[in-house]
Amino acid sequence: MNRGSLSNMLSSKIILTTIVGCGLVTWLSRVLPIVLLKKIKLSEGVSEFLSFVPIVIMTTLWFSNLFTAHQGQLPQLNMDYALATIPTIISAIATKSLLVIVVVGMASLAIIRMFN
Repeated sequence: MNRGSLSNMLSSKIILTTIVGCGLVTWLSRVLPIVLLKKIKLSEGVSEFLSFVPIVIMTTLWFSNLFTAHQGQLPQLNMDYALATIPTIISAIATKSLLVIVVVGMASLAIIRMFN
C-alpha cells in the first residue's frame, strides 16, 4: 500500500467518523429531551409556557425572511414573502392546522416566484 492510498483511506475514515458523530449528536439532541421529559412531571405553568414554543419558532422564521437586511441601510420588505403571508394567515385563521399553514405558505410562495 503506497503512502497516497493510505492517506486517502485515513481521510475517508475521518470524514465517515465525523458524519456519524454529527448524526449521533443531532439525533441525541432531539431524542434525549423527549425521553427525559416523559419521566419528569412538569408544572402546569412550564407546560403552558412550552406550548408556545412552536408558535415562537414559526414566527421567528417568518419574520427573519420577511425583511432583508443590507449593511448601512434599513431592512427592506421582501415582497414575495409579504404577498405569500396573506393566504397563509387566512389559512391559519380558518384551519388552525400547522400542516395546512405550512403547505399554503409554501404553495403561495412557489406560485408567486413562478410568475416573477
